[in-house]
This record gives sequence, structure tokens and C-alpha cells, in this order.
Amino acid sequence: MTAPATLALPALTTSGPITEAQFDRLRRDRLEDPERLGRVLAERQRRPVVRGDGRLMIVAADHPARGALGIGTDPMAMGDRYDLLQRLATALARPGVDGVLGTPDIIDDLALLGLLDDKIVVGSMNRGGLRGAAFEMDDRYTAYDVPAMVRAGVDFAKVLVRFDLDDPDTVVTMEATAKAVDAAAAAKLPIMLEPFLSRRVNGRVVNDLSTDAVIASIAIAAGLGGSSAYTWMKLPVVEDMARVMAATTLPTLLLGGEPAGDPDAAFVTWRNTLALPGVHGLTVGRSLLYPHDGDVVAAVDAAADLVHG
Repeated sequence: MTAPATLALPALTTSGPITEAQFDRLRRDRLEDPERLGRVLAERQRRPVVRGDGRLMIVAADHPARGALGIGTDPMAMGDRYDLLQRLATALARPGVDGVLGTPDIIDDLALLGLLDDKIVVGSMNRGGLRGAAFEMDDRYTAYDVPAMVRAGVDFAKVLVRFDLDDPDTVVTMEATAKAVDAAAAAKLPIMLEPFLSRRVNGRVVNDLSTDAVIASIAIAAGLGGSSAYTWMKLPVVEDMARVMAATTLPTLLLGGEPAGDPDAAFVTWRNTLALPGVHGLTVGRSLLYPHDGDVVAAVDAAADLVHG
């Protein structure tokens, strides 16, 4: 995969797996039969979170609910829900893709479209810290909560927890996260924490991706809640990942981030990091759903091969 000169998004190169008739049924269900969603979720064919080689390839699509719609030079790339669903359907159909991470609206769409059988469903919990908002660090739990995930048969929970030592709202998010970890442990629901040390630079929240900062964020996050029995980590790939992974015994998935730079270099970095003890797979969204060349199949297949190959 070779990066073009710009980050402008080409058209999706695979034909859409979802037909207009299926989208029409989805809209009619939303309008006329909202109770069908509960029936579909209850009848969904579920799978163990860990099976086979013990590694996971999860496609992430929880960005829109935080108002983060941009990819590269297109600030509204993820604003077209039908296009996003087509990309997710393409990804979920590929061998080696274990599941999807999303907010309830996206998970519900995918369920109604019949795309979640034998897939791990990861529910995104906190979306209150909208990107660019004055209250961004007060990241309240405004999407899934644990009882809702248990009712819907969600298999895994995910939270973002950023620590800004200059922002008093951080402790509000920490307390809410500790309660979420406790609730997940009580429900025997795995929960992955995505921690960062963060600060505001010219009014914008920026995550510190230095090795020491990532290690410190892991230490803080791992101590949240009364039990770590069901806690996982979701971590960025930074310099000296061997030191980073030495900071925790918790099972860890790697995150992808926004597409930038040379995708080949990103894949090499993922490959090297996946070989470290404690790393059990990838949770990647925009880099695979919106690749530079538009070829979702090739991007997803390459990532799944890194995880399972």
C-alpha cells in the first residue's frame, strides 16, 4: 500500500454489499417497528470474546458520536451514514475480522442489517466530551451503560479516559470510569480502557504520545475501579513499545488513529508490536475504513493478516 500525495479520499473501490432494499427495510424498521431491534439483538448468534488463537481484529466506528467526522482533508468524511455502513459491511465480511466497536446508533443499524452474527460487539460508553468543546474533559457516559449493554447482548465495553492534570473535569471522568469498571466487573463484561495523558494546546486537547506519558496513563487507568478482573487496555503505538507493554499485565489491543503518513510504515509498526507479550490484536477504524487508496478490502485484509496470519 503506497500513500498518494494528498489525503483526499477517493471513492470506495468495492461495490457496496448493502442493497438499497436493505436500507429501505432499515428505515422502515426504524419508523414502523422499533421493537424489531430488540428481537434481532436477542436472536443474534454470539461467540466467545476469546477463541482460537486468542487474538482479536476489531473495526472501530465510534468517532461520529463525538463529533469527530473528519478524515484527512475532508472534515465531513464520516458524515454520510450510508457510506459508513457500506464500509463497515465490507470490513465485517472479510475473513479474520472478529467484531466492531461503535455507539448504540451504529450497532443498532448493523444489527438491523443482519451484520453482527458471530461477531464481537464492543459498546462505546462515553461520548460526552465532544471534540473541541469547553467541557471536553468532562467526558460523561452518555452512550451505552453496562445495564444497556447486558440487555442488548453487547460482548465488550470500551471507554476513553484522558487525564489532564490542569483540568478539574478530569476527576469527574475518572470517577465515572471507576464506576463503569466496577459495573462491568459485576456483570462479567470485559471492558477496555483507552488512556491518555492530555493537555490543552491553543485551546485544543492534545494527547501526549511520549513513551513515559503512555506508561503513566496505563498506571493511572489500571487502578480505576474495585476490580481489574475484566479490564483490558487499548493503547496507541508509540516509541519503545516493549517498555510500554512492560507496564501492564492486562490484555491489550492496539489502536490505529487517523490515517496519516505512510500506511506501509504503520503496518510494519503494528506487526512488530503485535509480537510483544500481552498484545492480543488491533482495534482500528479510520485507517482501514477510509484508506488512502479507497481499497477497504485490501486494507482490512492486510490488518487481519497481521493479527491472525
